[in-house]
Amino acid sequence: MQPRYNLWLEVDGQVVLSLWRVELLRAVAATGSISAAAEQLDVPYRTAWHKIHEMEMRLGEKLVETQVGGRHGGGARLTATAERHLARFDRLAEDMERFVADSFDANFPLS
Repeated sequence: MQPRYNLWLEVDGQVVLSLWRVELLRAVAATGSISAAAEQLDVPYRTAWHKIHEMEMRLGEKLVETQVGGRHGGGARLTATAERHLARFDRLAEDMERFVADSFDANFPLS
């Protein structure tokens, strides 16, 4: 047996950060584009943009800065705030993973 859990953070009962939303933000950081991030995650651009907008509205903070296309092309990058939230989420996820593993070992010892 192995324990499983899912981690997400809410504000006023609304999801702000989840494993999938963190993956979306990381894809934006890696590709420099919301469109490319959406393609990488196999979701419509509209879905990716909407989820980013939801996170920003619920947190009251800008997470992704965009630059309109044009001669040199557009792009997107994470704000320092987004980077801090990702780092905190990572630390929380690591702590949760350790806690779940330790609790599992204590409650389901090998026979």
